[in-house]
Amino acid sequence: MDCLILMRHGKAERQAATGGDFERGLTERGRDDAALMGRLLARTGVAPDLILSSSARRTRETTAAVVDAFPKARADFRRDLYHAEAEEVLAVLEDEGEADRVVMIVGHNPGLHELALRLVIQGGGEPVALNRIRGRFPTATTVVFAFGSGGPPVLEHLFYVSEHGGVGGE
Repeated sequence: MDCLILMRHGKAERQAATGGDFERGLTERGRDDAALMGRLLARTGVAPDLILSSSARRTRETTAAVVDAFPKARADFRRDLYHAEAEEVLAVLEDEGEADRVVMIVGHNPGLHELALRLVIQGGGEPVALNRIRGRFPTATTVVFAFGSGGPPVLEHLFYVSEHGGVGGE
């Protein structure tokens, strides 16, 4: 894997009709923000080969909104990414993502936030970037890490949707 993209799902409805967390869908704003982030990634030249997504409704809908910008990407929806902690996300990457150059994870907080922090620290990221990520990881936040040959991860991009014309939020 040369590149890893971590994306938190878009803004979700407070409650699903069924009352269960797993079935909460995206709001209109969440769909718009997710699509915006897909277009932004595509404009920067970052295109996933594989999208590993939690199988929760809000992450499936986020993936659907993003994949329009990446028609060649394969999507795999995984129950084990639902509210996965950082270690669980890493385990999925080791199992599924090593054969692809660019892998994208669409998931949930706090696991993605924790993983992003961990990767920035491992890579010796700039204090400003570390403080920005440490401070917040709202919906539709997207981070891109490059992996050299055996070297530490390098933070390439940190995108908050609110800084690119979207709304974002918790």
